[in-house]
Amino acid sequence: MNISFVFLLGLLVAFIGVVPPGLLNLTAAKISLKEGYPRGFIFSLGACVIVGFQTYLAAIFAKYLNQHLEIVEILKRVALVVFVLVSIYFFFLAKRDANAKEIDALESKKSRFFQGIFMSALNMFPIPYQAYIITTLVTIKWIFLDNLSIVAYVAGTVSGTFVGFYIYILFFEKIKNSKISSQKYMSLAIASITALVAIITLVDVLLIS
Repeated sequence: MNISFVFLLGLLVAFIGVVPPGLLNLTAAKISLKEGYPRGFIFSLGACVIVGFQTYLAAIFAKYLNQHLEIVEILKRVALVVFVLVSIYFFFLAKRDANAKEIDALESKKSRFFQGIFMSALNMFPIPYQAYIITTLVTIKWIFLDNLSIVAYVAGTVSGTFVGFYIYILFFEKIKNSKISSQKYMSLAIASITALVAIITLVDVLLIS
């Protein structure tokens, strides 16, 4: 397996996951806007440490699932229901919070690195997201879960996440007053992503059936 290809897969998957506006990337951008780029980068590094750990756990979980394919089919159906419910939840949340205020960054000045770690640890979505993606990639034989491939994929994920944060940090000044940084848009973006994943999962389940 080409390690560079595995690295790029991890980078692309993570970048796609972090591009929609969310609490972490918007917080990194707001910190950089108020306190300078270095602070925003330090926050992003802390968040990326946890993302790497979460991706590693997801890879280990996917490796287990690959050895028990009967469980994979059950989890795909469970995931389909979960993604549909999450999509519906965030869609209605976006409508309800149309006039909600933006989420402000935490005020702690002591360590943006540990703030990034803490806030990223509260976000558990990367684990099921990465486990599903990795399992799919293994199924189509784009990656194999040997130790070197896992390390390369995790490294790619960390890099892709940081690149996503980096883009937000650099361009947030231009979009801070636009609807993309609003709570409503965040909810709609998450709803759209989970709906897309639900559709892909449904197609996968129907093809297998």
